[in-house]
Amino acid sequence: MKHLICIVCPNGCHLDVDDENGFKVTGNRCPRGAEYGKTELTNPTRVLTSTVKISSAPHRRCPVKTDGPIPKGKLLEAMDVLDNVELKSPVKRGDIVINNILGTGANLIVTKDM
Repeated sequence: MKHLICIVCPNGCHLDVDDENGFKVTGNRCPRGAEYGKTELTNPTRVLTSTVKISSAPHRRCPVKTDGPIPKGKLLEAMDVLDNVELKSPVKRGDIVINNILGTGANLIVTKDM
């Protein structure tokens, strides 16, 4: 039995996930908690938020994030990819910086007009 705190909503439900019984989840107050508990043990994912270099802008870094979750095991590899990215101003919030980063299906997007 694994114990988790759900991060999907502000409730912070204390989940018990029975990894020996089909990943049955208890303690959740909504269906999203059950999905989170099972996914967290079988294939954990995270949304990546970071910054990349930008030239011709008032600031030297531009905030970016993935528009969907990527496998937790690919986060460090994705950060290595970001080290080689340099944008040129102007950029708009929502612009795609990297399409389908590392084949995950998620795009890296700009989160601030610069």
